[in-house]
Formats: sequence, structure tokens, C-alpha cells
Amino acid sequence: MRRGEIYRVARPRDDPKKFRAFVVVSRQPLLDSGFATVVCAPIFSRSHELVTQVDVGESEGLKHGSSIYCDNLVSLAKTDLTHFVGTLPLAKLVELNRALKAALELP
Repeated sequence: MRRGEIYRVARPRDDPKKFRAFVVVSRQPLLDSGFATVVCAPIFSRSHELVTQVDVGESEGLKHGSSIYCDNLVSLAKTDLTHFVGTLPLAKLVELNRALKAALELP
């Protein structure tokens, strides 16, 4: 598992959809550890063009244009991340970092 990978999760908690895509945002040392959970950002089909959102789509393995919501971070069990969808390219990882900084009000 790597930071920036996208997984489709079946029946995520408190989500009305059967499946939801998530991008892994935890730092790599945590992902490589025995820790059971990781921090992820959900992906929705709508975009509100906020600085805390990153547009993604077919080039990242998704079926259609979507948006990563960095204001809705969640902790998911590593065991829930089994259906690999794709990986964010370096340029999208840079955008993701900017969106996370904005969402968390980091300098």
C-alpha cells in the first residue's frame, strides 16, 4: 500500500452508497508499519471547486470525473482497502498535498 493509491471500499460506514472510492493520505512509514488503520480521503462524483478538493477521473482509474474531498478525512482499516483502482500521478499528489494543507490550515 502506498500514499496516493485509490481503493474502492464496500459499504463504508455512514455512507449511503454501496461502494465509495478513497485515496490513501497517510504517510508512508505508517503504511509500512503494523498499524491497522490509515487515513483516507473520500472521492465523490461532485466537485464544488473548493481549494480542499482535487479533481480526478479516468486517468486515475475512475469511471468518470470526480473529486477528492480533503475536508472529509476518515480512518479506515487496512483490511478494507482491497479493491485497488489506481494511483495518483505526481502532479495530483502535489495538488493533494496543497488541498490537505488548506483543509488542515497548515502553513
